[in-house]
Amino acid sequence: MPETITATPQMLRRVNAATVLETIRSSNAVTVTELMDATGLTRATTIAVCEDLMARGWIRELENQRDFGTYQKGRPARRFELDESVGCVLGIDVGVLKTTVVVADLRGKTTGRASKPFRARAIQAPERIRVISETALLALEAAGVAPDKVLAVSVGLAAPVDRAGNILDSQPFWRLFDVGLKTALHDLHGWAVLLENDANLAALGECWKGAGNGVQDLAVLLAGERFGAGLVEAGRLLHGSRGAAGEMAYLDMVEGVGSPEGLAALARLWAEEALAEGAKTALRTAVPVRSEVTAQHVFKAAADGDAVALDILDRLSDRLARVVSTLAIMLNPELVVIGGAVAESASVLLEPAARKLAAYTATPPRLAASPLGDAIVGIGAVRHALDYVEKHSLDLQLRRG
Repeated sequence: MPETITATPQMLRRVNAATVLETIRSSNAVTVTELMDATGLTRATTIAVCEDLMARGWIRELENQRDFGTYQKGRPARRFELDESVGCVLGIDVGVLKTTVVVADLRGKTTGRASKPFRARAIQAPERIRVISETALLALEAAGVAPDKVLAVSVGLAAPVDRAGNILDSQPFWRLFDVGLKTALHDLHGWAVLLENDANLAALGECWKGAGNGVQDLAVLLAGERFGAGLVEAGRLLHGSRGAAGEMAYLDMVEGVGSPEGLAALARLWAEEALAEGAKTALRTAVPVRSEVTAQHVFKAAADGDAVALDILDRLSDRLARVVSTLAIMLNPELVVIGGAVAESASVLLEPAARKLAAYTATPPRLAASPLGDAIVGIGAVRHALDYVEKHSLDLQLRRG
């Protein structure tokens, strides 16, 4: 027979506190009566729980509304709200060439941000950790928040990360990120650190504040230098057995694709090939002396009507359609969002790619460009860290003052 669990008074108090805190967190200011209606608790229990949450530092009581003329008769209602400034979270995007740190309060509002480059691509672990730590402290300084107010840190990495937060480092590129960052930041600052794949965090960010808000089945396609996808099915982020769901090395074997190179990398490659072949194109004069052609140069030239650039965009839209079709065939998402720094430029590819999709799949998804730009991973990391704080609120010690 299954073991019977007896509800102790301590357990009930914890459940009540979690229920009230979640209700307050998902609202603005709420009265005791509104809390009673939302939770089903008695007035005495609701007030006792609110007093306890105030003592812990999670919520604050608002001023008497009668002072502002709202109440004319009777006892004014007590109103409570989340104290979003009692702690903060960090969202960290660690790339190969730079790291960016976002500081957010407990309602997810960005209060500080900082970025720093790495000296080189293949630096040693201690140097990479030092740069990330320094960037985090700069972001906290910009936010005016002390390091001991950080309740959780989420770090996005361009490598598969399993459900337990372990990096799959079986490929040389992925090993760049396996530097012991979780332990290092905890030892340096005492922070709780979560690791996650950057595309997965992009998917969380898109569902929270982007084009994927309200969509239960979607893929967020980071499409800059390499294609990689964050996958959400029935509202649940997919990891796979070792964290590699959404990795797109299989594109090597897809006809008409042949590699996981992303839109920015392909635009640059095809433009360089056209220049090397002597093509007559505005790209020849658009690129400064001793500089390399970029995807931005190609998109700008295409917007000005350059034939070579327009041909590259046509090829890019076909490549995008083929890549999206593989996701459509395997996962059948309702929506595929193009995310990352290339998203704004790539918006011109969506309409032609959508037309071509019907030739490659019987279940073409809607396409959209993310409005979050290159902040998408940091925003998702903030959401990931907030999810941790919300889940573990009653076990966290807040430092006030």
